[in-house]
Amino acid sequence: MTISSETELAALKEIGRIVAETLAAMGKALEPGMTTAELDGIGRAALEAAGARPAPEMLYDFPGATCISVNEEIAHGIPGDRAIRAGDLVNIDVSAEKNGYFSDTGASFAVPPVTRQVERLCRDGRKALWAGLGAVGAGKPFAGIGQAVGDFARRRGYTLVRNLASHGVGASLHEEPTELATWPDASERRVMGNGMVFTVEPFLSFGAEMAEDGDDPWTLYALPRALTVQYEHTVVATPSGPMVLTLAGR
Repeated sequence: MTISSETELAALKEIGRIVAETLAAMGKALEPGMTTAELDGIGRAALEAAGARPAPEMLYDFPGATCISVNEEIAHGIPGDRAIRAGDLVNIDVSAEKNGYFSDTGASFAVPPVTRQVERLCRDGRKALWAGLGAVGAGKPFAGIGQAVGDFARRRGYTLVRNLASHGVGASLHEEPTELATWPDASERRVMGNGMVFTVEPFLSFGAEMAEDGDDPWTLYALPRALTVQYEHTVVATPSGPMVLTLAGR
């Protein structure tokens, strides 16, 4: 969507804060021995306490309030009886709706103790996200986001998953503009409009270049199998750069 009033902006800031604080609460609660279903329950309770509804469940009948993906899973993991272990890499994706407005955020968490390699991957995953955010602004080309992320990944020796893209958000969870690449894409010719709302969500990996389906209708896996992280914010393009809506404590 493109924001047309202060009322819309206020509503988007509210749901952005809610999903950010839910993600933060889940990350803080994450510990070895808990199941992904128990972690999802913490997210559901936080959303419900704030008067928000889990978007994947609401729109797509996803079997959980949040998506939780562990190790070889890189996106859309179904919460269940899988026990989280020390050393696991856990991605949590939180999207929700309140009063007709949607927001989307996500992050990867390494469960201690982890290797220095995994610590570096998580640190650089956050840096890759902010490299992409630095290319956001009204009147700027969408291709700049993928180029900035791609330059960062190349310098650091990573690959990028190239079939999981960013997307418009706001009036729905997924809307125009769709298929926004967070990797270099010479065919991208679109330009960010003032007030346009969308996600930035690169997948940084030690070797994966695609996501592939698994045995269930939802969970996606790295192809080839490799450790992969994803970090995501919902942003508004403004003349002065990105307005990040999904920061906890806004």
